[in-house]
Amino acid sequence: MNRNIDKFIAMAEACVKNHELAPGKYQRWRWQNEKGTRNLGSTEYGCADAANILYMIGKFPRDYEIRKACVDELQSFQQEDGCFREPTHCMLHTTAHCIAALELFDAGVKYPLTYHMEQFGTPEKVRAFLESLKWATDPWGQSHHGAGFYAAMILTCNMPLEWQDAYFGWLCENNDPVTGIGRKDHGDTKILQHHLNGWFHYMFNFEFTHRAFPNAEKLIDNCIDMYKKKEFQHVYPWGLGCGFAEIDWVFALNRASRHTGYRRQEALELMRDFAEGYLTYLENIDVDTDDRFNDLHELFGAMCCVAELQIAFPDEIRSTFPLKNVLDRRPFI
Repeated sequence: MNRNIDKFIAMAEACVKNHELAPGKYQRWRWQNEKGTRNLGSTEYGCADAANILYMIGKFPRDYEIRKACVDELQSFQQEDGCFREPTHCMLHTTAHCIAALELFDAGVKYPLTYHMEQFGTPEKVRAFLESLKWATDPWGQSHHGAGFYAAMILTCNMPLEWQDAYFGWLCENNDPVTGIGRKDHGDTKILQHHLNGWFHYMFNFEFTHRAFPNAEKLIDNCIDMYKKKEFQHVYPWGLGCGFAEIDWVFALNRASRHTGYRRQEALELMRDFAEGYLTYLENIDVDTDDRFNDLHELFGAMCCVAELQIAFPDEIRSTFPLKNVLDRRPFI
């Protein structure tokens, strides 16, 4: 494989520019949907995802006044209990996503995370909350809760090691030893891919703290089988749309096989096969009409996948400026 992805990077940069309303202010969408439910003003996800994409492509603002405008706008969305709230994601996801974007500016929150400390501030509360999640029936959606509170607090609250040990200890003790994905004995109410889509969110927390993935070889086995058997279901055909479902699989397989060496060459062969089709699709998107491409949050998901593929294939996926995966700086996307 010999791919130059400068074209797609330029497409993404232009898209971010088209979403800019004023310095530091970005809309998530450029046009309204049929239901008329989109906020076309400056929003949490518009601003956070613009920052993420610009960081990844090497176009992060350097001018002090522009950086200050970006930080001020992101901080303005925070409420006095420390939380960020908006209608398209749960509060814990929104809070983690905005805090992670602020971290790119070496900035923090305006208010302390009072809600988070009250709800999750002890090892006992951490374990109880993880136990309470709907691991069987909603693994993907619930992972936004289970991974989000940790990411927000580790970046903001100086949480002690024993608190972190409780978090990762519970996840390791309860990880499925058969698949390496999600919680053990989760049943089959959701396809395995949806459990992977959820488990990915915990994996980038493991990665951030340099902790080994539990049952990593089983995870690799199942990621490989999933691809070979084409066991993917999403709101669009998997691998043919902007979103996050692809980075979940690529990140899990790449990081786990890289760390362990287990089935590494086979994993690379499958990721290479995927990359050829995915990059071709992305480079041929109609940038003026594609609804998912022009959703900065979904575009950010695709950018994360491309960045991870470039990490997996040095000398094969090239660009004038090498993409930086934000997950190698801090957790949460």
